[in-house]
Amino acid sequence: MLGRFLNYTEIKTKITSLFAFLMSISYLFYQEVMIDWELTGLFFASMFLFDLTTTAINNYIDTKTNHQTLQFGRTKARWIIYILFALSAGLGLILVYMTDVVVLLAGGLCFLAGVFYTYGPIPISRQPWGEILSGIFYGLLIPFLIFYINQPEGTMLTLTWSMNTINLQLQVTPLVTLLLLSVNPVCTTANIMLANNICDIEKDIRVKRYTLPYYLGKNALALFAFIYYATYGATILMVGFKMLSPICLLSLLTIFPVQKNIKLFLREQTKEGTFIVSIKNFIIIMGAFTTVIFASGLMN
Repeated sequence: MLGRFLNYTEIKTKITSLFAFLMSISYLFYQEVMIDWELTGLFFASMFLFDLTTTAINNYIDTKTNHQTLQFGRTKARWIIYILFALSAGLGLILVYMTDVVVLLAGGLCFLAGVFYTYGPIPISRQPWGEILSGIFYGLLIPFLIFYINQPEGTMLTLTWSMNTINLQLQVTPLVTLLLLSVNPVCTTANIMLANNICDIEKDIRVKRYTLPYYLGKNALALFAFIYYATYGATILMVGFKMLSPICLLSLLTIFPVQKNIKLFLREQTKEGTFIVSIKNFIIIMGAFTTVIFASGLMN
């Protein structure tokens, strides 16, 4: 039963949200920000449960349209989705009650994107912007919410409203820092989906699923490589602008195994053989980046 549940929710794919979370915590530690573990724990539980929910929805609908075998009967599979969603939403609402409307808006946006990724008349997964949205929601919004609930009020933004006006005040430096820091999780997450869609392009076209590689053709492979190089550029910029310690330049050494994996994928694109390089590169880049940030905090 547990094994089938873990397969249904694809527990192995949760590294994307987990590493974005760990990277954010490491950066707060480096910045010597006092972490509110009660709010952070609530966020993690809601985030993780919703990640399981979106995968379950994805598998439920895909097995229906592709006539594949589901791990449970369809009624039981639906109830698993309902329970996971209710638990995630409930914890999210508790977090909103303990914080403010910004968390409600950002969290609500994540919930909508997760549900409509597979569900609806034109699911996101069948469109050419799936890579962009998955990267943003996993790689940018998770760090944003962690920073927002842990940093002093007004550090990143201030939102006030009345019956007549809505005022949004943005703090440029913290938001630029967030954007640069998020390049690593955004790019590596997006490339997992890009690699998946490149490998599945012929099968996807047969079921009228027109993803980004359909429109890019062979240029999708060039984009796959460039996205990884962008992560190294962002790290250099952050060190140059003193947003990160020079110690973080050690993460650039991962270019050697990452480049080796890129060459493997450029030679052959198969789900069984080379798709795994996108997972390996994610772990290599995010693992090293998170580790050097944490190490920088230890040396403060």
